[in-house]
Amino acid sequence: MAKFIVGGVLFGGVLIEVLLSALWLMVPAYVANPMAVVFGGGKPIDFGKNFFDGRRVLGDGKTYNGLVGGVACGVFIGFVQMNAPVSHYLGEHTLSVVYALSIGALLGDLVESFVKRRLGFRRGAKFPVADQLDFVVGAFMLTYLLEPVWFTAHFTSVKLVMVIVATPLLHRLTNIVGYRIKLKKEPW
Repeated sequence: MAKFIVGGVLFGGVLIEVLLSALWLMVPAYVANPMAVVFGGGKPIDFGKNFFDGRRVLGDGKTYNGLVGGVACGVFIGFVQMNAPVSHYLGEHTLSVVYALSIGALLGDLVESFVKRRLGFRRGAKFPVADQLDFVVGAFMLTYLLEPVWFTAHFTSVKLVMVIVATPLLHRLTNIVGYRIKLKKEPW
């Protein structure tokens, strides 16, 4: 088993294995979220309508193309994971879990957009922490709601913390890449 040193303390490869498993379990959500940007454009989900407060319900950045494309990509990668030889080792997905993670991720993003509009944030404005974890919260909540036995068996408290800590770093990296290849208008 691999060993490594963190802060002068020697750890076995168990911590790395748990981190890899936590990230593996989140792949459908991790793929669905940025792929919504890639496939975005077209008719906005809110049909250009305003809420009672006079502000857009969600904004032009939340489209049906992005929603369908993001979910489809998350489900596709989840299906690949279900058939991967390492799935038995890192964590097995079911089709309903893959759908829940993918749809939940995008619902979390939609809820965060709704909140941002209510708070007066413009499209693309920074909303620290919420911007990085909205899709994780959505994926966790929908998956727990639809598959509570699977969720509690696979997402231990340590894995939950690892996902919450690792996601902002991964999110920042993917946003920078998206910005540099001109898929995003801002690098956050």
